[in-house]
Amino acid sequence: MYSHFFASQSVELTVPEQPIPIQHYLRQPQRLVYAIADRDRIEQLDRDRFALKMRPINFLTLSFQPIVELRVWADANGAVNLTSVGCTIPGLDYINQRFALNLKGKLYPTYHNGVTRLVGRANLKVSVDVPFPLSLTPSPIIETTGNGLLKSILVRIKQKLMHQLLLDYSQWASRDSQNMSIASITSATTITL
Repeated sequence: MYSHFFASQSVELTVPEQPIPIQHYLRQPQRLVYAIADRDRIEQLDRDRFALKMRPINFLTLSFQPIVELRVWADANGAVNLTSVGCTIPGLDYINQRFALNLKGKLYPTYHNGVTRLVGRANLKVSVDVPFPLSLTPSPIIETTGNGLLKSILVRIKQKLMHQLLLDYSQWASRDSQNMSIASITSATTITL
């Protein structure tokens, strides 16, 4: 029995003013990946691809831990885009062959009355051939459980993003502005000599 699950989550947060605008920070989209998950669960595969080992998931009587391959990039408009390009479930070959995960997300800055906000949305879809004996469970129970599970995953990611992204941006901006100050002092000293 094939089942399809869906969840969507939006985010909007006010960005505190820093010496360096948020759009400069967003040009390094890999920082977004490290803001949504702990570093020990992320492996960088190349410049814009990452493997994210998700936290263990319990679905009815089944427990598993997917590894999602993500592509993350910044576009010309300053938005950070995230999309899944693959997913494996180690140890569950039956489900692994009958499982599809599709994650799409976007985060971009907006400006209104001198206030900068980050606005974003993530959509998560999963299709899976539910194995026997779980397939004997009534469809509405499977659907409700699956949709609720996906929503809880996105809520957890949103909470981590809202806290970690602004913290990382603040640390990055103050560190980079200090480096720029040191560089300008060094160049001024060089010129006067």
